Amino acid sequence: MIELIKNEKGIFKNLINGKWKDSTTESTITILSPLDNSELGKINAMTREEVDEAIETAKIAQVVWRSTPLNERTDILYKAADLLESNLDELVQLLIMEIGKDKNSAISEVNRTADFIRFTADIAKNMGGESISGDNFPGYKRNKVSIVTREPLGVILAISPFNYPVNLAASKIAPAIVTGNSVVFKPATQGALSGLYLAKIFEMAGVPAGILNTVTGRGSEIGDYIVTHKGINFVNFTGSTEVGHRISNITSMVPLLMELGGKDAAIVLKDADLDLTAKNIVAGAYSYSGQRCTAVKRVLVVNEVADQLVEKVKILVEQLKVGNPLTSKDNVDIVPLINSKAADFVMELIQDAIEKGAKVLSGGTRKENLIQPTLMDNVTVDMRLAWEEPFGPVLPIIRVKDADEAIIIANQSEYGLQSSVFTQNINDAFYVADKLEVGTVQVNNKTERGPDHFPFLGVKSSGVGTQGIRYSIEAMTRPKATVINITQ
Repeated sequence: MIELIKNEKGIFKNLINGKWKDSTTESTITILSPLDNSELGKINAMTREEVDEAIETAKIAQVVWRSTPLNERTDILYKAADLLESNLDELVQLLIMEIGKDKNSAISEVNRTADFIRFTADIAKNMGGESISGDNFPGYKRNKVSIVTREPLGVILAISPFNYPVNLAASKIAPAIVTGNSVVFKPATQGALSGLYLAKIFEMAGVPAGILNTVTGRGSEIGDYIVTHKGINFVNFTGSTEVGHRISNITSMVPLLMELGGKDAAIVLKDADLDLTAKNIVAGAYSYSGQRCTAVKRVLVVNEVADQLVEKVKILVEQLKVGNPLTSKDNVDIVPLINSKAADFVMELIQDAIEKGAKVLSGGTRKENLIQPTLMDNVTVDMRLAWEEPFGPVLPIIRVKDADEAIIIANQSEYGLQSSVFTQNINDAFYVADKLEVGTVQVNNKTERGPDHFPFLGVKSSGVGTQGIRYSIEAMTRPKATVINITQ
């Protein structure tokens, strides 16, 4: 059993320079469960001076860490993965309580994170440098050889979101530290306890003092300060497009890796396997109540098969299990949203669509923050639901005349994370995929993040840079060339 460190007042401490420290401020943030509003604990709202300390500590520690042999760094990652798995039940319960995740999704997140960390260690051990002969370029002879290695960037700022507070923190921390960087980790406020738990895992696995430091606090108070801090060499952020745009606008000469929002479309052509399509759409749209950047957030279906698809989707939606993970005997698919503000926004989008002529086929009702899985037909492009990301359990059906109209509507979005195309014609699949302005196109599958060694990226307002284990490692390092001049 792993115990998070508290002070005598029950406030959770932060990991700074290898020690769990109190904040000097009396300001705290109370973490309440979205499931029953119970108090899970208090975290410190750290000051700017404490942010300075965390960053300076990371900067000093990284000088030594970068020279640590790779095999020692990878050993730490393997130990962290083992610790995650051996403490799975405890961490799953924390995820359920803190972010309202259903049990199956929480188990999946922990196991996937352990796999991610191990694979990161494996990839890091197999990423070598290269040598380049000068005579590859016209006008040069074999008297020059460039030895190219990869250097850590320095201090990585890792900012994780509420919905995957373990996986999307580890996906930043593991590639950073295995390549010789140090990390300042700021978890989302809701999800901070899970983030501190992960930091404790890494500490127990042997991460040296100062290489991983945690910062908790209000984004409104320290957010701008930390992302623009002169001691930060790289910002790795997952969160809302609004905050991502803010970070992009205020940072200067610091590389960014950002995964932001999405409005992922499932495009259904007339020859699609409708049973397979319906199953994937429902799983993609409603898992964890749609609180995922890669959730299917709209269906663009050609008129010829729209009625058939809608009926199949409706049947599956009505089979989804709805409830509170704390009180439900079985695993549930639809859980309460993270807070009332999120639920209010989803209901706004539903109401706007209804007022403009959309038809509610299923759901559309709310009890506190629990929204019934909602399926809406006859959604049109003048409705907010066609464009805005709900981050909730609502799926709009938009009927189109053909693939080209679907492509036009999909590309008019400000987002460009992923899309799916469902068809049994490989030529049509490539035709659609080639024209979609997104980072990834899934053929005959729901939009989703993994496998984690695949490239994962968004274009337009969905992100900057490319994630995926090898790609994240490359993003948080830089090539360094040493040229050997051979005397003839």
